Amino acid sequence: MSESIEQRLSQVRERIRRAEAAAGRESGSVALLAVSKTQPADAVRQAWAAGQRSFGENYLQDALAKQQELQDLDIEWHYIGRIQSNKTRPLAQSFHWVHGLTEAKHAQRLNDQRPDELPPLNLCIQVNVSGETSKGGLSPDALEPLIEHCLQLPRLHLRGLMAIPAPADSPEARRAPLRELRRLRDRLARPELPLETLSMGMSGDLEEAILEGATLVRIGTAIFGPRDYGEH
Repeated sequence: MSESIEQRLSQVRERIRRAEAAAGRESGSVALLAVSKTQPADAVRQAWAAGQRSFGENYLQDALAKQQELQDLDIEWHYIGRIQSNKTRPLAQSFHWVHGLTEAKHAQRLNDQRPDELPPLNLCIQVNVSGETSKGGLSPDALEPLIEHCLQLPRLHLRGLMAIPAPADSPEARRAPLRELRRLRDRLARPELPLETLSMGMSGDLEEAILEGATLVRIGTAIFGPRDYGEH
């Protein structure tokens, strides 16, 4: 008999707790984002019933349909996919967080399209720490101009950095790009811009990410099981 979403969530939370302890970090210092892309609304509802409140989506139309179906639940919605200029308005209107900012023009559109009655949109800039040409994200030396641009936009709240490193076989190889992201954050942070969020770590490397300073891990498969990408 397969495990329930509630059981798998409990196992992931225990992995996080153990990794926090191994890193000498305070219990509860790492937030869990349940990545529900391609999962049905009922799976999100099950995770919500088990106490999960933050959910991440990659596919905009799929996410908007789920938001409509689950509007009775108090959910914090995160968008993790690549940003397209013609889709910034629903991101600005319907999400609490956007994790993949890479361009000043997208920041400007998100700012201009964020409704006044909502709080500023939380943002993480995506950094390409592995140097893969196939991966999205800014090169580290392109970060500062985008950060400065975001600071001029009052409807945005720049919270930190995120990365999706290349898969690696050994723990040290997995840790190296995560360590690079933390060092970048440490170099760029300042009192008026703490960049307190490090969005890094997934089902296969959450322990390494927490050892390297992750404050938010994005977990999908370990909670919901293998994905059926279907038409996505």
